[in-house]
Amino acid sequence: MNGFSIGQIVRRPEFGAVLSFVAVIAFYVAFGGVSLGALFGAASWINFAANLGIVALPVGLLMIAGELDISIGAMIPAGSMSIAILSGYYELPIVIGMLGALAFGVGVGLINGFLAVRTSVPSLIITLGTLVAVQGLVLAGSAILTGAASVPLEAPAWAKMIFGQLILGKFQVIILWWFALTVVFGFALHATRYGNWIFAMGGDEVSARNAGIPTKRLKIALFVLSSTAASFVGMCGAIQFNSAQVSGGMNYIFNTIVSIVVGGVLLAGGFGSIAGIFLGALTFAVVNQGIYFTDIDRNWSNLIIGVMLMAAVLMNNTFRQMALSFVPKKKK
Repeated sequence: MNGFSIGQIVRRPEFGAVLSFVAVIAFYVAFGGVSLGALFGAASWINFAANLGIVALPVGLLMIAGELDISIGAMIPAGSMSIAILSGYYELPIVIGMLGALAFGVGVGLINGFLAVRTSVPSLIITLGTLVAVQGLVLAGSAILTGAASVPLEAPAWAKMIFGQLILGKFQVIILWWFALTVVFGFALHATRYGNWIFAMGGDEVSARNAGIPTKRLKIALFVLSSTAASFVGMCGAIQFNSAQVSGGMNYIFNTIVSIVVGGVLLAGGFGSIAGIFLGALTFAVVNQGIYFTDIDRNWSNLIIGVMLMAAVLMNNTFRQMALSFVPKKKK
């Protein structure tokens, strides 16, 4: 019989992420007195999840491919400052500002990618270098060009509607971008040959290369996607809040990696899913923002968040090990 079985469900990479999401909700309801109606009707955590999720999607693909990109922490303020300087300070058309922000992301992604395929330096070290370099470039560049660390931006109505408006007065439009990008990334990873290549590269890069997979080009493309996605989030933030600052974005490094791991992606590469990454961002957002809907003393917030995230990751890891060790019964 080829129907559903418990083993098939447990083997899914996103199974642990589903349990983690349910577990954190149950914890807040049981111990924090959270009203589910108030929680699910609130915008703070879903807005948080959308911004985090857009960055987590390509970084998750990189991690499935066996690589890591922490330069995203600098690319978010870089994206927002690029559009603010071009279209806010120099008053160029907003399209030029947007193209400039995205081009900056493509450029940094190309540097990360070429260094990753041309050297034997781990991608963690390479992107740590570009993280610091981009931070310095944005800070010094802003001081030289504008003389300030914060630049105002007045976007036209059409740009505001597509990238920076609030739906129903509280939900950021970037949520729609997150949903759309999740579908696109999900199709690419699970329904095209490029997804198979990413899994193969994360499992064994040498074997994948010997099998004819263009691992170098694929790796460069993934780094470009990662940097550009972070720059895109920064660009949308500048349009929405009508300004940009040189600081911010560093929390995204920790938040993104944790949400991806909670979503079931293996740090060593070769295992994961887009649904898991999506649920991981949702789970992290609920853990991070749900504390504000409880009666719990805020002084305990960091401890509770840390313990809950650790429990979610351990639970996810346990189910992943069960999945990997599962042996289906032979048909008689």
